[in-house]
Amino acid sequence: MPEASFWHNLKKYWNIVMNYKDIHIGIIIQKTVVESGIEPGRITNFFKCTEEEIKKMYSHADLATDLLLKWCKLLEFDFFRIYCQHLILYAPVSAKIKKQKVNRSQFRKNVYTKEMIDFIIEQINTHEKTKQQIIDEYRIPKTTLYKWVNKYNMGSDSN
Repeated sequence: MPEASFWHNLKKYWNIVMNYKDIHIGIIIQKTVVESGIEPGRITNFFKCTEEEIKKMYSHADLATDLLLKWCKLLEFDFFRIYCQHLILYAPVSAKIKKQKVNRSQFRKNVYTKEMIDFIIEQINTHEKTKQQIIDEYRIPKTTLYKWVNKYNMGSDSN
C-alpha cells in the first residue's frame, strides 16, 4: 500500500484512533490491517503465532520494538514515525541543549512532516486549539505557524 494513500485513509479515523499525544499503536495497526485487506492467515504465518495472539497485539497501547518492526515490514509502513512525531511535538528541549550553540540546528529545518502540519492546521480549523495554544504547547515559532496557515490552510481564519 503506498504511504500517501495510507495517510489519506488514516485521517478518516485519526481523531477516533489517536492523537500524537496519546498513541495507541495496537488500534492503529488493526485499522491499517483492515484498510490494507491483508488476510489473517498471512499475518499469523508472518508472525508464526495464532489469530488470538494477533488480536492481543491490537489491544496493546504499545508493542515491543521487534514486533513493531515486523508490523512495519508486513504493512509496508513506518509506525515508528508516529512516535518520532510525538517527540517533536511534546518532548521538552533540554536546558543543556538550549545553552549549547551547536550546528545541529540546521538539521531541524524540515523537522515537521506534512502529516504533522496537517494535524496542527486541522486543530486550528476545528477550533480544538487556538494558534497561541499551538505555539505554546508544541513550541512552534509564531512565524512558522503563520506561514503554515497561509500556505496549507484552505479553510477558516481562526485565532
